[in-house]
Amino acid sequence: MRRSEFDRAVDAEFGVLGSALIDDLGLPRLGNRTARQALRDGEPPRDVWIALCIEADVPEARRYGVGRLDPRDR
Repeated sequence: MRRSEFDRAVDAEFGVLGSALIDDLGLPRLGNRTARQALRDGEPPRDVWIALCIEADVPEARRYGVGRLDPRDR
């Protein structure tokens, strides 16, 4: 997962609350850092996304493959 995919996933899952969650929610799996802090510290976006999903009780079915752009029609 790239950072841009992380951003799209947060927006798709949390909408307007996404920004507050990545700035305010401490993630125990990442040393109680916020998602923004963890990303700034170099944690892989995929690991941050999964930790965020766990803390926000996102169902497993919505944790994987989100944030990716749809394949282009050719």
